[in-house]
Amino acid sequence: MEPFRFHVFVCDQHKPEGVPCCSARESGKVLDALRREVNARGLDDEIQITTCGSLGLCEHGPNLIVYPEGIWYSGVRPEDVAEIVHSHFQEETPVERLARTDPAGLRAEILTNRERMLQARRAREAAEALPDDLNDRIRAFQESRVILTALELDVFTAVGNGGSAGAVAAKIGAGPRATEMLLNGLTAMGLLVKQEGVFRNSPVALQYFCATSPHNARPALLHTAHLWCRWSGLTDCVRADTAVASPETGVRGTEWTEAFIAAMHRNAAERAPVVIRALSTAGIRRMLDVGGGSGAYSIAFARANSALTADILDLAAVAPIAQQHIQKAGLAGRISIRIGDLRSDELGKDYDLVFVSAICHMLGPDENGDLLRRCQAALAPGGQVVIQDFILEPDKTAPKSSALFALNMLVGTRAGSSYSAVEYTGWLSGAGFRNIRHVRLPGPTGLMIASAR
Repeated sequence: MEPFRFHVFVCDQHKPEGVPCCSARESGKVLDALRREVNARGLDDEIQITTCGSLGLCEHGPNLIVYPEGIWYSGVRPEDVAEIVHSHFQEETPVERLARTDPAGLRAEILTNRERMLQARRAREAAEALPDDLNDRIRAFQESRVILTALELDVFTAVGNGGSAGAVAAKIGAGPRATEMLLNGLTAMGLLVKQEGVFRNSPVALQYFCATSPHNARPALLHTAHLWCRWSGLTDCVRADTAVASPETGVRGTEWTEAFIAAMHRNAAERAPVVIRALSTAGIRRMLDVGGGSGAYSIAFARANSALTADILDLAAVAPIAQQHIQKAGLAGRISIRIGDLRSDELGKDYDLVFVSAICHMLGPDENGDLLRRCQAALAPGGQVVIQDFILEPDKTAPKSSALFALNMLVGTRAGSSYSAVEYTGWLSGAGFRNIRHVRLPGPTGLMIASAR
């Protein structure tokens, strides 16, 4: 069965540095060029492109196989892609200079490489060496820290259209020796490009890390840089059974609050369409957004239902940030901000929807039970509470993102965690809610939905 006219398998195997592999010979660029060329020629519906593991020709990569003919290509460069697409896919004439035409030689090379790989594996096992993937996980903090430092120093904006290490160091107020080390590291990671001593931003860095880009994610990512300090104390938090530094938002500085809300806004703007597709906004006239932060969800709900008005309940430090986003969205007449403390304040009355997003994980079990009782009191008869959060399976080991986020709450809050659907159901039931259900969503978070009495 051949559902596509051509099916292309491209090796993108990653191996330890110094070991021959296709990724080290820029198979990623070949893949990108192949996808762009196929799209540009309108062949998307005829050609399926699939990445795969090693094809056994590591010294001659990048390698790819084209089916149904089973043509093997080796040493393919990005500049070869247009010729392959035109000649092979459109004219049905394989590119002979790149094709492997000796089946016996091909098989012998693959078997030789396989045996070499097995010998290396046996030698590593005999030496009791850590598996590469485990070692990579243990040392993964290094690349993360390099990027976070670059963001804190605003290196990518300083690099701009290009600059030497000395010029960048002068802009960021750092030492030239250390700056050059940092820039070289970023280059090795593919975020910068270096040519004749001049550093330039890669396309992805230019898009997401530069102040001049409309897609600049740096303000939000600075929250991750702040989390680094918290996570460095994980060992002490495990020993103490709680956060060991002051966790309360109210005692944190403006810089922390702005980065935190920027991160939450970026996440919410991405998640809001997914959430709204899972819910019906019909019949919702009044909405309360508990701890609504930047107002991203209130804005999304208001846009989805022109009759809906929303109240955001949040701290005084957050209100000016939310107001800016609401004004920018042109919804100042339909979205209001109320200063309050979600841990203790009454929430109001007669709402059709109380939306609680990314809040429950900050609170302990008793606090969540209390919050949901106040949500029940704030709803009109038949209204709904919708909780969006990291929701664990009953044994709390999956999804992985939720299990790890529980640790994020350990290092950052007094009693917060990720919770299971079973726990949410218990709190909702105890607060008097009915028709309780767990809605799974694509991505890291899910919904708990329940109806008021």
